[in-house]
Amino acid sequence: MNQLQLVAVIAERDAVRYTPAGIPIVSARLSHQSEQIEAGIPRRVELDIAALAAGEISGKFNRAELGVAYRFTGFLARKNRNSKSLVFHIADFETYTPDH
Repeated sequence: MNQLQLVAVIAERDAVRYTPAGIPIVSARLSHQSEQIEAGIPRRVELDIAALAAGEISGKFNRAELGVAYRFTGFLARKNRNSKSLVFHIADFETYTPDH
């Protein structure tokens, strides 16, 4: 199974572009910070990840406020067929509230 859920903020976002088939795509960079427990020891985690929203979700993603925490769900895939770099493909997201 390839499913990722990440709480992050939209740090940067590109303008909407369209595939040759006319599908809207918005590329972005998400930024995440948290504390995780690894081998029983707290560890500070900070990361940036390339992301994109394609199709229907791209409009909502394009209107989302920068710097606000969201809970993103989606999957990881290569940037392109010959790349080793990964991109987080956003399937859905919602405003993050810590008590959920």
